[in-house]
Amino acid sequence: MAKLNRAQPPLGFIPPSYKPWVVQIGYMLLPLMLRLRLRPWLPAGIWPVTCANPEVLAECYRQFQAGEIRLIMAFRHSQVDDPMCLSYLFSRLVPRAARQRGFKLKRPLHSFFMYDRGMPLWAGRWLSWFFAAIGGIPVHRGRRLDLKALKSVREQIMTAPLPVTIAPEGATNGYGEVISDLEPGTAQLAFWAVEDLKKADRPEQVLLLPIGLRYLYPRPDWTALHRLLARLELDCGLPVPSVGHPAPMDTQAYYPRLLALGQHLLICLEQFYQRFYGLAPAADEDGDLNHPGTLTQRLSRLLDASLAVGEQFFNLSSTGSLVTRCRRLEEAEWSYVYREDIADLSQIAAVDRGLADWMAAAASLHTRHMRLVESFVAVSGEYVAEKPTFERFAETTLILFDLVERIKGTRVPKRPQLGIRQAVITLGEPMNISDRWPDYAESRRSAKAAVETLTSDIQAALEALIVQGDRPLKG
Repeated sequence: MAKLNRAQPPLGFIPPSYKPWVVQIGYMLLPLMLRLRLRPWLPAGIWPVTCANPEVLAECYRQFQAGEIRLIMAFRHSQVDDPMCLSYLFSRLVPRAARQRGFKLKRPLHSFFMYDRGMPLWAGRWLSWFFAAIGGIPVHRGRRLDLKALKSVREQIMTAPLPVTIAPEGATNGYGEVISDLEPGTAQLAFWAVEDLKKADRPEQVLLLPIGLRYLYPRPDWTALHRLLARLELDCGLPVPSVGHPAPMDTQAYYPRLLALGQHLLICLEQFYQRFYGLAPAADEDGDLNHPGTLTQRLSRLLDASLAVGEQFFNLSSTGSLVTRCRRLEEAEWSYVYREDIADLSQIAAVDRGLADWMAAAASLHTRHMRLVESFVAVSGEYVAEKPTFERFAETTLILFDLVERIKGTRVPKRPQLGIRQAVITLGEPMNISDRWPDYAESRRSAKAAVETLTSDIQAALEALIVQGDRPLKG
């Protein structure tokens, strides 16, 4: 794990170095990895992984392997477990669907994919090698144009022996039923793929397949939810209500506690930013925080103020969405930590090294404000209130857990388990991007409009797949 309180050498690009044998070994271990956590004394893990229509992807792979199409998959990415579930889809469900329809596919069925360059910084160097070996393409999310990443992904879409998978939201938000605003990069890459094929005089069509993915709790563990709420209440200095045994299986027993936690943390953070960073009191500070709208407004104002602290330190603009501002701050931090302006840190004077370390530590500290916002970027006061399911309680409580752990100084929070989850994958209708090419190619203005339209269509498709994900299948 990189020490972000000390200056580091520049972050180099990690080119994909696909090794099929690594994928095959991973696929062999995948069922064991999914099931190992399903022990009686640890009721957690993900099982089953289901898909209502894997034949859609089986047909896409058939066309891809026949040289008829180039395929981009745009998937709903809400949790860190998503890639493991997609791997089960590729390795088990799609080949089974192909056999049922009378054709075979070349193995391993897999995909190249884009990932955040920051992941190996907290997970360890081994992840850099592993991601490269299974077709990973790192991208700096905060850069306006990460040219090396864009060049690499365009090359893989054109030439790789596998399709390419992209998460168009750009980051996880922790919610199964809320899709963050999509970034335009996926749509732009799809049109560039058409352009590259035409320049190479190749006949393949470019298809984009939306993939929905969410998690359900077939057997909600209310006792685990109570324990997590109690842990957060203790961390916040709030009284812990006693519950009977077994814990009540009624959302009404937990909503007041969840609301009280949210209110307490909001007030605590407002007071913190007012005292130490000059945040002016809100006009509605004495308003009814039980009203979801008031809670949402004050949370939005707090998140804006938190980002402004980091932006002032780095001398950055406060324009754009919360997500855009978070990515911009992350890139600014990396420029202070991973010093591209210093050829060799080991060769500079001790005083210069000390000053570089000072700035790295200061940058890392100021970016903690951004990490707070990152955990809350999709939070609203209405999510649980409008549909008080166990899934929504679990998602929101786990987001509060992430926030509390970050405030406590935990860099990578280890989330507790709230029961066995079922992964529900749904596949949308493939979008033929080549058919949209005339609109894109007409002019620069029409190209921008075509990207915006395609981005909107992908968002609508992913949102529709959430509804289909409400109907779980048996594994």
